[in-house]
Amino acid sequence: MLSMPNVSPSGPPMAASPLTVAVLEIDEYISNLGWDQPARLFALVDTARLRVQEPGLAAQLGLDDDGAKAAALTPIEQEELPAGTALDEFLATIAWPDAVVGCAMTVERLMLPPSAEASVPDGLDDKRLTEWVARHPDRQEVRMTVAVLRDGARESAVRLREKDSASEVLTGAGLVPGLAEALAATFES
Repeated sequence: MLSMPNVSPSGPPMAASPLTVAVLEIDEYISNLGWDQPARLFALVDTARLRVQEPGLAAQLGLDDDGAKAAALTPIEQEELPAGTALDEFLATIAWPDAVVGCAMTVERLMLPPSAEASVPDGLDDKRLTEWVARHPDRQEVRMTVAVLRDGARESAVRLREKDSASEVLTGAGLVPGLAEALAATFES
């Protein structure tokens, strides 16, 4: 497991849920790495439980004993996803230990505005559709960070490349439902 440094100098809004805080922390961490990043997977663990059960790991991750400063959830970046494996196939192989209370993933994609949907040619396979979207003049590059908890809670952050600013990140539970469903399925027995 790879650790992720705490990177939130300005911090999320005070009323943000622990899951929103984790999503925004991951979004900011990935933002600092720049664009054109591979998909990344994170385990979400309860910070207080981590301190008690794995004090060495907690110290390695820089989680001090001051609970007021530390977030309730700690994202831990997982090993790189295998090259050439479809995201849905990869996620179908994931099984989390009980200590993991949730997971998150970041992916970059090209998206079209709803107004462009009517102009999509019929009968395109996935490869040709991807090529068509990549050539479309209204395409937008986006980074999506989606997190789910075992209890069903969900949160997402979406950042447009052309508006690459922390103040321009859109958050909401239902922004990327397909990826949220796929992540939630990793907790099903």
